[in-house]
Amino acid sequence: MSLPSGFLDELRSRLTLSQVVGRKVTWDARKSNIAKGDYWAPCPFHQEKSPSFHVDDRKGFYYCFGCHAKGDALTFVKETENLSFIEAVALLAREAGMAMPERDPQETARADTRSQLTDVMEEAVKWFRLQLKTSAAAEARAYLAKRGLSEAAQDRWHLGYAPDTRQGLFVALTQKGIAAQRIVEAGLCIQPEDGTAPYDRFRGRIIFPIRDGRGRAISLGGRAMDPNARAKYLNGPETALFDKGRNLFNIGPAREAAGKGQPLIVAEGYMDVIALSEAGFSAAVAPLGTAITEDQVRLMWRVADEPLIALDGDTAGIRAALRLVDLALPLLEAGKGLRFVLLPGGQDPDDLIKSQGAAAMKALLDAAQPMVNLLWQRETEGKVFDSPERKASLDKTLRALVARIADPSIRSHYTEEIRRLRATLFGPAVKPFRPWTPRAKGQRVEVDAQPLSSTRASSLVRGDEATDEALREAVILAILIAHPSLIRRFESDLERLDLTSEGHRTLRAALLTSPPDGLRANLQGLAALDDLMARPHVLIAPPVRNQKDTDLAMMCLAEEFAKLDARRGARREVADAVEDLTGVADEGLTWRLAQAALARHRADHPNRDDTADLGEDRNALSNHLQSLIDSKVWEKKRP
Repeated sequence: MSLPSGFLDELRSRLTLSQVVGRKVTWDARKSNIAKGDYWAPCPFHQEKSPSFHVDDRKGFYYCFGCHAKGDALTFVKETENLSFIEAVALLAREAGMAMPERDPQETARADTRSQLTDVMEEAVKWFRLQLKTSAAAEARAYLAKRGLSEAAQDRWHLGYAPDTRQGLFVALTQKGIAAQRIVEAGLCIQPEDGTAPYDRFRGRIIFPIRDGRGRAISLGGRAMDPNARAKYLNGPETALFDKGRNLFNIGPAREAAGKGQPLIVAEGYMDVIALSEAGFSAAVAPLGTAITEDQVRLMWRVADEPLIALDGDTAGIRAALRLVDLALPLLEAGKGLRFVLLPGGQDPDDLIKSQGAAAMKALLDAAQPMVNLLWQRETEGKVFDSPERKASLDKTLRALVARIADPSIRSHYTEEIRRLRATLFGPAVKPFRPWTPRAKGQRVEVDAQPLSSTRASSLVRGDEATDEALREAVILAILIAHPSLIRRFESDLERLDLTSEGHRTLRAALLTSPPDGLRANLQGLAALDDLMARPHVLIAPPVRNQKDTDLAMMCLAEEFAKLDARRGARREVADAVEDLTGVADEGLTWRLAQAALARHRADHPNRDDTADLGEDRNALSNHLQSLIDSKVWEKKRP
């Protein structure tokens, strides 16, 4: 029903949140400041001893720093009393002395219909439970016993049996005075098109009641006893009570268990959920005969921040998990994700628990993998990336997938994680083999010498160049932010950059994953952007100041990328040469260091003749070589 404007505001103004919550908790006198409306208590949603549950009377909100439960007075009543929104409003209205507004006649009629259908479903559950005790259900009981379900467990789950008769349930319910129309509307029987009497939908099947979060029976699931049945499992149809894409099997008990600290486990079917719960994993749920939907993902996140997806380890289960990855990508939020439990091939949770016990299941749950790993595995497993074209195809696919993530922060972290996985797959650049050719007299002596620490830290290897490179990186990023239309043109160059700071990597992720028209929105609020634009050398860069001259920006980017690549190439060459100082210094090593200095000189002076004087670079090179020779780095030093 709809409520008049201002009704809820008036209701909240008449009741304080501490008054509502105080019925369920004991306030911590030492930590609470009642005069300021600041209350603390052990959380009523999960078991704890310390007071991590906070109530702010002035704002009207509560938050638990342990289980992250949050909301207002209505949310608290809904969760603790297991009520619907309107029922929670009605309860608080009575407490506040307010009369509930008159209900809309049509809404009243719909509510009455749903209430009647719930009563019909409960009567059907009772009848099916009785049938499980009869001689006709001997095979069903034997099957359940074989699956490890005792009679007590069958009662706990309200399991039943539908006899293989055409109108067994229909006759039983109509004899209790229930209208045939209501039985059909509940999805329990099917009305033939020729107008003859309805017949039972479930026949020759073990019955699993499906309940909503409040514990009301809203539909049924049936497992066929005939191995040749067209459908092994059959769920009730969509009704006024039941929307299979918006509900989960066992959601009520699972929510309660998750509130007490149990991990939320999403399995594939009824028996998996029952097996998990009976083994001590009480927060287990399952979809209802369809692929997991967006509404079901959001329902899971209302119960737990990171549900554990434990679908069957066969091909169908893996396909379902991968479909879920695609579904969940655009929905991801900070703190809301999915983790995947990789079950052994061909097994489901029920099989694993029976064969190896609850400890084996817990070990798999503890080893659950983040969603990004499953995404990466899907795109790379069984494939060979032995050519630039194949690697580029992988990059294109992954960029398109990451671009579907709406949250810019999560998109940035996914980009960085995929970059790390990519580096692991392709490996670091392998140093080419350079055969040593003696040029000086004498025979080379192979020794186990290591470069000196002073050599590794020398200006030729690192020095002040790192600072200069960071400045060039900043200019490149700023130009691309000012000219987003150039991002795709320089995409490959940007991806290959080995950036020097986390802030630069965050900005690169945003540049690579944002559409040009949405870049500024995704960059807004990033501290890395503020840091970048606070640098004077960035602000005075002509392409940054003049955002209309795209040609100038393109030329500047090409030059900056080339200079940065040349400088880093020279630095790597020097580092490689120094690492190779395992014998007598010779002309070959001298030549390599000279070439590195020349490459750096070319990068800084692209318009000068290559044979021009190297200036300070030549002096630094000569001094460094002399220091290496004077210290005899090829000789192993004795302690």
